[in-house]
Amino acid sequence: MQDRQLYQQILGITSPWFVERVELNLESGEVNVHLSHPTNASWQCAECGRECPLYDHQPVRTWRHLDTCQYRTLMHAALPRTECPEHGVRVVRVSWAEPGSHFTVLFERLAIDWLQEACQQAVARQLDLSWDEIHAIMERAVRRGLARRKADDLPHLGVDEKAFLRGHQYVTIVVDTWRSRVLYVAKGRDQASLDSFWPTLTAQQLAEVELVAMDMHRPYINSVRAHLPQGEKKIVFDKFHVAKHLGEAVDKVRRAENKMLLKDDDRRLVGTKYDWLRNPANFARDQWNEFRGLRESKLQTARACALKDQGMLFWDCPNARQAERHFHWWYRWATHSRIKPIIDKAKMLKPHLPNLLTYFKCWLTNAFCESLNSKIQWVKYTARGFRNFDNFATAIYFHCGKLDMTPSPT
Repeated sequence: MQDRQLYQQILGITSPWFVERVELNLESGEVNVHLSHPTNASWQCAECGRECPLYDHQPVRTWRHLDTCQYRTLMHAALPRTECPEHGVRVVRVSWAEPGSHFTVLFERLAIDWLQEACQQAVARQLDLSWDEIHAIMERAVRRGLARRKADDLPHLGVDEKAFLRGHQYVTIVVDTWRSRVLYVAKGRDQASLDSFWPTLTAQQLAEVELVAMDMHRPYINSVRAHLPQGEKKIVFDKFHVAKHLGEAVDKVRRAENKMLLKDDDRRLVGTKYDWLRNPANFARDQWNEFRGLRESKLQTARACALKDQGMLFWDCPNARQAERHFHWWYRWATHSRIKPIIDKAKMLKPHLPNLLTYFKCWLTNAFCESLNSKIQWVKYTARGFRNFDNFATAIYFHCGKLDMTPSPT
């Protein structure tokens, strides 16, 4: 088999294209495959597929293909342009690469597989590409995946925020909690950030949304109320954020009490910050035995911690009726505890009780958003941070969007 026939087959080149010649350059370590076509070949419009007369040829273009052994493989061809009566002059589509790409379909698939396992810098280094080239492959993959996404039913959504730059710069992330995927990323965390998501859904999708899990961020609440039918009844305040609020109250009590104790040279609370915030079930036996004395002491911090634990039992109730009864019992205890941080948090939670009780409709939480944060943090760490929102959003869609990003011949 001649080299032209070999590359014709392994590259999948089909009529009217054929391999004209193959050149091996040992000094540069390259295999150059030159493609051509008959002069009387017929061509189709890239927009409508209609057969059109040849207009002219573009200058010779080059595509990077998978390496041949240890040699970089490059494909070269001068692409024809057709003159369509409806769409005008258009460059014909080719089977080995997508429009606008300088890489073949198989090479882009390899790069995408690598990008799902390692950071952009590492993949660019291993494939001998620049950062701009590997990032362009990622951007095209995300655009391709978003364009292929279908209008699935979205009964349960989650909304969360994530910091991506210092100085309180955030992004708003909307997730499909049923399929554990990111649906939308918007800059900022104000109402406009979430407002921009709703127009991406169809009228049927909006009508089918049953519940939206979120924290008690007022702009998000206003956005859901404004865009979803009966949005007020569909909001579920997430228990992880309630736990965060109650944990902040316990820590505030601990810090104040620790200062008072240190005046009498009492160091019992020194270095115990995270012990008070940890779930007792996560302690090792020896750790719990060591900490148990503090938890069962008469310290104000111990009382605050007991109130936090009892408050979180709200989500262990079997139904909404018992949960409401438990909350009112806990609220009375908390507001009569004479522990100001706990009293403040209890009074903050009470107006939101109806949307806390919404949880018992289907036991929806933002657990995926919380696990997603660790994955996004890994993406940020491996990239050594992101300088702008667009790159950060692209990385989130790429790693967390569950998109069909595989390039395919046209």
